[in-house]
Amino acid sequence: MPYRRLPNTDLSRIKALRTAIEKASSINFQEIAISMKTLSSAKSVVDKFERLYNKHQLTFDTQVKANIAFQSKVKSARMYISHFIQVLYMSVARSEIKLEHLELYDLQDSNLIVPDLNSNEQLLQWGEKIINGENKRVAQGGVPIYNPSIAKVNVMYALFKENYHTQQIHQKATARTLNEVSEFRNEVDSIIFDIWEEVEKFNAELPANERLDKNREYGLIYYYRKGETIE
Repeated sequence: MPYRRLPNTDLSRIKALRTAIEKASSINFQEIAISMKTLSSAKSVVDKFERLYNKHQLTFDTQVKANIAFQSKVKSARMYISHFIQVLYMSVARSEIKLEHLELYDLQDSNLIVPDLNSNEQLLQWGEKIINGENKRVAQGGVPIYNPSIAKVNVMYALFKENYHTQQIHQKATARTLNEVSEFRNEVDSIIFDIWEEVEKFNAELPANERLDKNREYGLIYYYRKGETIE
């Protein structure tokens, strides 16, 4: 015999509930295979679950779109910070900037190697160190580095930092709405299970072919094992 399986995606959960509700609303009261209590619960649950699902989709889509713009800011900030550090190292190598001044940038142990800037957090950390270090050195009478200037680096870093925090907000909103959906799934699955149990019980005396067809009208989904056919 085929076996049924509860929906495993949120859209299929919504579809299962909508199918049962629409079927019940299209036939005479006496012919409905679902109790009024279960039907009322299904209507209430599907409306709330669909709202939560759509809210999550909206926050997720917003995060994805914002991330596209954010990645361009990441690329620019990484390029400018890395380039500035390389120019700084070349100035040290040419004795235009004293080696001990690298301490102002927290680069005294760097061995003239650009630090790892691959993660956003590393970029945040080193961007701040480089900008503060250059400002301190210049304030002490040092000649500013140009091409790129620290002002240009600061602009790119500020844009990155602003977008980074915005993206963090989007990620938290997406996680929050996903959690709301996840917490409600058990209740949704419970209602679907009750519907399917009631429908199968209501049609239990029908011949196999007719019984399965009638059950499917309420959204029940059946699966056949390999090589299995209905008798």
